Amino acid sequence: MDEEGRPEPPLDGDEAATLLGFLDFHRATLAWKCAGLDAAALRATHPPSTMTLGGLLKHLAYVEDHWFSHVLWGRDRMAPFDAVDWAATPDWDWDSAAGDTPEQLRELWAAAVERSRAAVAEAVADGDLAQRARRPRRDGSAPTLRWILVHMVEEYSRHNGHADLVREAIDGSTGE
Repeated sequence: MDEEGRPEPPLDGDEAATLLGFLDFHRATLAWKCAGLDAAALRATHPPSTMTLGGLLKHLAYVEDHWFSHVLWGRDRMAPFDAVDWAATPDWDWDSAAGDTPEQLRELWAAAVERSRAAVAEAVADGDLAQRARRPRRDGSAPTLRWILVHMVEEYSRHNGHADLVREAIDGSTGE
């Protein structure tokens, strides 16, 4: 663990352990950036962007569920994402976060992460990182578990950069 309580990725792990180590590191970074904030802070923006830390938590809960459960395993979306008309409200995850409490946002994200960890553990036990997702993309292609893991590291990395800026604008907190 580092000084912020984030798990350090293994220096000598195999491919799966390395990818999962970096994903967990970035998950912990998001949790750190959102820690200790009340509802007003989770709704705060850093203009000109309308992005909020609450929106990031809800968006990443959706992304976790989308890639690891819905795409990888072909399962139904978890609540509340299963009831959303995504065609009519494509930014629902971002926009609806303002109506959620900090506890609801953190619990939704944590539940999605735990469900994702279980889905990945099941997939790794069932095969290797080259296995294809059960649900194909719009173009008919199906990403591998490897691709999904790399994509999720990229997704968190990009959004953690946003989280750094928003958190600093809220209370001056900085750090990696």
